[in-house]
Amino acid sequence: MAEEKKLKTEEKKESETKTEVLEVEKNEEEVAKKKIKKAKRQISKGRATVKCSYNNTMVSVADLTGCVLGWASSGMLGFKGAKKATPYAATQVVANVSEKVKKYGLTELEVFVKGVGSGREASIRALANNGFDLTLIKDVTPIPHNGCRAKKPRRI
Repeated sequence: MAEEKKLKTEEKKESETKTEVLEVEKNEEEVAKKKIKKAKRQISKGRATVKCSYNNTMVSVADLTGCVLGWASSGMLGFKGAKKATPYAATQVVANVSEKVKKYGLTELEVFVKGVGSGREASIRALANNGFDLTLIKDVTPIPHNGCRAKKPRRI
């Protein structure tokens, strides 16, 4: 019986040391994971694409290679129906995108505007007011060169 008690106490000591070793290894892994945390890249120049349709306004900001850093639309912000295409909604969209992009350190933007909606000028003004230097403003609205074939005239 005395031998059995000795064996049990030895087993308990061994299991305690094993758990301590495992806890130490887990702590080391957690410290390693915390050190690996990826830093945000700093970008000085970017490209903002503003799409204003009759129904919605969408803004996306990317770096010069085309990787999107942040985007938003008026529908995403909770505007419904005809309110999505208003100039006020466009300013709110730009404010949301600029909040997302500030962590990258973006200062200069090239702005490409597409569409005929009412939020065009408002979104450009909002970009300038949110602390970005606008180096280029370009209209890239697609224009048809003669377009589709017209309907045949009605005979009355």
